[in-house]
Amino acid sequence: MRRVVAQGTFDLLHPGHLHYLEDAKSRGDCLDVIVARSENVTHKPAPVVPDRQRREMVAALDPVDGARLGHVTDFLVPIREIDPDVIVLGHDQHHDEETLAGLLAEEGIDCEVVRASARDADPDAELLSTGRIIDRVCEHRC
Repeated sequence: MRRVVAQGTFDLLHPGHLHYLEDAKSRGDCLDVIVARSENVTHKPAPVVPDRQRREMVAALDPVDGARLGHVTDFLVPIREIDPDVIVLGHDQHHDEETLAGLLAEEGIDCEVVRASARDADPDAELLSTGRIIDRVCEHRC
């Protein structure tokens, strides 16, 4: 069985998240998703939705076989527990494939690192980022 890992914040789920997870699932037999804890999200604004609720929503999506929260201090803990064959990064995630692959190799974790495709969509017709969803809500409700 080929195990795949996807990871992300998954705040305010949107079609871009679903595309990412469907793409990741297509690369193996079992998809495990690691949902970032709010306290570990430092590269963008903190999530609006609480950790447990984001994990529950991701777990309910059809492509997902299992979802868990990331570790508080060591992001490699769930990777070691899952022992994936491949890690699929989102098309716009800030991680660098080569840097991550090097770190995994240093830790003795043998898995492929690949980047998911972007969803082909009309940017005016679909909201494919949490930030754009928040902006739209503020435009219409604030």
